[in-house]
Amino acid sequence: MPMRLTGLMSGMDTESIIQELVAAKRTKVDDAKKAQTKLEWKQDIWKDLNSKLKNLQSKYLSNMRFTSSYNKKTSKVSNSSVASIITGENAVNGEQTLEVKQLAKTSYLTGGKLEGKDGSKLNALSKLSDITDAFAGEGTEGTISLKSGSKTVDITVNADTTISDILNQAKSAGLNASFDANQQRFFISAKETGAASDFSFSAEGLGEDALSALGLSAEGGAAKIDGQDAVISLNGAEFTSSTNVFEINGLTITAQAETKGEAVTISTGTDTSGIYDMIKNFLKDYNEIINQMDKLYNADSAKGYEPLTDEEKDAMSESEVKEWEQKVKDSLLRRDTNLSSVSSALKSVMSSGIELGGKTWYLSSFGIDTLGYFGAPDNEKNAYHIDGDPDDSNTSSKTDKLGAMIASDPDTVINFFAKLSQNLYGKMDEMSRSVKGYRTYGSFFDDKKMKSDYNDYTTKIKDLEDKLADYEDKWYAKFSKMETAMAKMQSNMNAITGLLGG
Repeated sequence: MPMRLTGLMSGMDTESIIQELVAAKRTKVDDAKKAQTKLEWKQDIWKDLNSKLKNLQSKYLSNMRFTSSYNKKTSKVSNSSVASIITGENAVNGEQTLEVKQLAKTSYLTGGKLEGKDGSKLNALSKLSDITDAFAGEGTEGTISLKSGSKTVDITVNADTTISDILNQAKSAGLNASFDANQQRFFISAKETGAASDFSFSAEGLGEDALSALGLSAEGGAAKIDGQDAVISLNGAEFTSSTNVFEINGLTITAQAETKGEAVTISTGTDTSGIYDMIKNFLKDYNEIINQMDKLYNADSAKGYEPLTDEEKDAMSESEVKEWEQKVKDSLLRRDTNLSSVSSALKSVMSSGIELGGKTWYLSSFGIDTLGYFGAPDNEKNAYHIDGDPDDSNTSSKTDKLGAMIASDPDTVINFFAKLSQNLYGKMDEMSRSVKGYRTYGSFFDDKKMKSDYNDYTTKIKDLEDKLADYEDKWYAKFSKMETAMAKMQSNMNAITGLLGG
């Protein structure tokens, strides 16, 4: 902006005068900016609501509308130290007898303690010749056979064979192998449990001498645990597994201890707490959304409050600005028709009856209801509470009707909530369909229209600011001409006065 020097001749405060003259146009710019800010805040509120609504659909309703999602079962073992159970949907309710006859083991060999011929400690680079004189002389060698599962590796050994060579051959056979220099022992094990993963060393002649010298045979002091399968008896039928895990008829049984001839009992039944918790968690999220919508719709009027200009913010404290703006934000969806239609649709589905077996059921049939107009706090009158819920101080003292019905008549509970979820999911899907020019699929508000309106404000504000600048420049030019004219007049007056001898 060019430097403007005004009022030098006239003595007038032309800056203030011009600002008064352009005040109306500046107000138009400020009003457009405030309207755009309110639209931006409104978008943010809707985006938050939209995210919660979509989460309600994807997290709960998309699953709860199918009866299979309620097929939750649980199992208990009479002695939990014997086995742990994961219960699948297809598990059969009832009691079964279990014996753990044998646990799966990993084949493991702890080598005998080694020592160099001269009493020195050995390391990975130590040779057979450092341990034994069995391979003294030229061309003396032997063979060690290592069988690991179905794989056999023949290891040729001679005086120059190192401890590292043996380790590498063991690893090539698919084993874990190491040499502990502190303990002076080999440690070799299979990578998996079970008899099929067992391993063994064998040799003849000088190969036997090498095994013994390396501490890898019984003669050399090795201690060996053979790999074995787990064996259980379920209801009298025997099952084997290379691991301690068995998957049988919907149950995943992990054997943990042998029963030594004493059977334990596995009891399988409907997981009533699982179904209860799923319904409870759904209602918790639903209540949060419906309470938020009621609060926004019923908000107090913010008449007289508008977003602040930078100048207005400078005149207030940070806390005052925050409080002022929050009042505006809280009122943006007051009596909003779109909010009302979404909220009313959800409430309508939740309060509707569902016919099952010739009888109409409601949420209240399962001990789930609102607290009533006079019993609920403001903006929580449409929230649902479960009778007997220990976490709800409003209804914890009432009889747990929902839990009792899940235990006594789970099919009715499941069918009701599956149908309710279908209805609610369908209604939400209908409300969030794509509308050309107005909203994208999955949006419960006119996100496209709001974005377009926001961009229109940006263009409008730019046009208004350009017009304001032009208008200011026009008035500055007029006052500048006046000052120039007055300066010429003053100059002429001074010249006349000089001629007259004044």
